[in-house]
Amino acid sequence: MSRTTPAETKLVICVWHPFTEWRPKPGMAEAIRKRWPEMRVLHLPNYDGLPEELPDTDIFVGYSLRAEQLKEGKKLKWIHSTAAGVAQLMYPELRDSGIMVTNPSGIFSVPMAEHTMGLLLALARNFPDSVRGQDRGRWAQQEIWDKPQHLTELNGKVLLIVGYGSIGREVAKRAKAFEMRVWGVRRSGAGERAHAEKIFSATQLREALPGADYVLICAPETAETKHLIGAAEIARMKRGARLINVGRGSLLDEAALVQALESGALGGAALDVAQTEPPPKESSLWKAPNLFITPHTSGVSDRLWDRQAAMLIELLERWFDGREMFNRVDFARGY
Repeated sequence: MSRTTPAETKLVICVWHPFTEWRPKPGMAEAIRKRWPEMRVLHLPNYDGLPEELPDTDIFVGYSLRAEQLKEGKKLKWIHSTAAGVAQLMYPELRDSGIMVTNPSGIFSVPMAEHTMGLLLALARNFPDSVRGQDRGRWAQQEIWDKPQHLTELNGKVLLIVGYGSIGREVAKRAKAFEMRVWGVRRSGAGERAHAEKIFSATQLREALPGADYVLICAPETAETKHLIGAAEIARMKRGARLINVGRGSLLDEAALVQALESGALGGAALDVAQTEPPPKESSLWKAPNLFITPHTSGVSDRLWDRQAAMLIELLERWFDGREMFNRVDFARGY
């Protein structure tokens, strides 16, 4: 693929999302213009003006570009997703176009790991019921202790991380500081062992589940990972174990989760993602016992767009220098 020089490059940043923090900050475009004053850099606040800008765009930075929009991008050479998940870009027209796709994998790992540790502690120490008691003006000490899931400790417990990538490794590092035993599951079964006692391959997932006290889902969303954890997998988990999903809603069978919580098979669960976001008012998730929900905030941080801009500038440096690009999306794997 022939790469452009800064002077002949047009870069368009365009994301609109109802959640304001998923929209790029003006500082990203400003930082790129400062580094390469000769480059044409546009930051569109919404998609209204995108059709007229796409035909001569070389690099598109955004969350999504649909197949009909891709047709207009006659000069497109590179799409950089501002979201780590790229399932929305895995369509045949883009796969066959020869356009390179990169993502910001790694920039969400620290806030997501810290958020996950908060969820682990919240489940072990039953913070949700303490907050509910506070809301009702009740000193719920005995109530909380009398629940089947007694207050417990994280140390010595096995945390099984399903999707042992950059997020999983950051969680493992922190979990080790709490003296947890960490097991990982990776597609290949190979991976960095500094913080993991064992690493299983994806085909060994069901073999690993019975030994876990906590199961964390943080695998990428692909065709193969839909309902990666369903009724059969939950049935393999030990009674009273806890389940956390910070990956994507599609990775977990929510009906099976609710059933396991209602029956007491699972001692608790925490979700930062859902199949439909937000879940409809009638969703059984809202009323499920011992379920703690955070509204897809695990990756959100006041440092997010500084990290986004720094990574994009590093990628642009490599693009213009003709060096190897990192965080390239593999269309065959889907991430």
